[in-house]
Amino acid sequence: MSVTATSSIQFLGQHPTIAADFRTGVSLHSHTMCSEESLSMVPRYTAKLPYLGAAIRRQEAEYSRLKDRSFNWADAFWTPPLSPRQAYRLEEKQVQRRFKLPALVSLTDHDDIRAASMLHVMDRFRKAPVSNEWTIPYRETFFHLGVHNLPAPDATSICAELTRFTANPEEGQLSRLLGMLNAMPDVLLILNHPLWDEKGIGQEKHAATLLQLLRACAGQIHGLELNGLRGWDENKQVITLARQVNLPVVSGGDRHGREPNAILNLSRAATFAEFVQEVRHERFSHVVFMPQYHEPLRVRILQTMVDVVRDYPENLESRRTWGDRVFYRNPESGVTVPLTSIWSEGGPQVVKHFIAAMRLLEWRGVRSALKIALNDRAICYDPEAAV
Repeated sequence: MSVTATSSIQFLGQHPTIAADFRTGVSLHSHTMCSEESLSMVPRYTAKLPYLGAAIRRQEAEYSRLKDRSFNWADAFWTPPLSPRQAYRLEEKQVQRRFKLPALVSLTDHDDIRAASMLHVMDRFRKAPVSNEWTIPYRETFFHLGVHNLPAPDATSICAELTRFTANPEEGQLSRLLGMLNAMPDVLLILNHPLWDEKGIGQEKHAATLLQLLRACAGQIHGLELNGLRGWDENKQVITLARQVNLPVVSGGDRHGREPNAILNLSRAATFAEFVQEVRHERFSHVVFMPQYHEPLRVRILQTMVDVVRDYPENLESRRTWGDRVFYRNPESGVTVPLTSIWSEGGPQVVKHFIAAMRLLEWRGVRSALKIALNDRAICYDPEAAV
């Protein structure tokens, strides 16, 4: 008999008291320096910003005139500034300070499990789950699946199989791979930001493809994510969809910068394997929206960009400046190098313009003005959604 999924949602700003039977706070879906993030999002996120969007477009036009080719943001990518240890501690501290509870933290870099490998060399983090965010090309688009708590001895070979599918997807192989993962009782599979049309095929087509995926993989996905960097309207739609397909909703912060995850889980579990049991088998999830989710979403995303271009003198020498953490991949040779090795004095004007503008957000007055100008608050308390 199928167990009915039960999800409860708490908005910490309105209801700060937590139930006494919760034993841990759980942080899922956050990124470290091991993730590659395309710079193609820069024009999209800055297009409507006063001054910045127009300035970047002017510099792009100037670059095209001088070089006789377009400036292709997609040929460059950035890596988040935090190491696995820094990212784990950031998430752990939020749980400890807010809830006075131990933390269970699962770091999920894109198609990469190096974060856990780096953590496991330190005794302090030897129990950190081996997890990643698996890219699944599917028909006309792609989805991201949070794969949490792989068995450490087999994780490398498992991820090699998943990576081969991503590079050369055969739809008939997807069910086999999900079946392989489901055969591991302590593995948790959460469909991340399921309604985000990241490929840009159109929202209706994306939603239809999502339903096709959920039907084809019925019983092999354990929950749908409420994402800390997606708007409240979209997350409400995910709640409705989860009810329709009888899946629990589960938190996912999607942190890339220095702001800790804006959505967490509280759990009665003491270990990550017990948390998997709670969500996957008991099909229960208690999701908590943290106060930072209430801030204007575009300001939070811009703050992440600031975190990316900030200098970190405490980091390893090769990762201290933004140019050390931003890379260019030659589209012809495939060779990847940090920008500091090919650009002197801060790079092309279009890039320097972007960096200078981002650093203005460090000024308190500028940030306050942007909060007013971009008052697209991600959340509006909805009692019906909390049931």
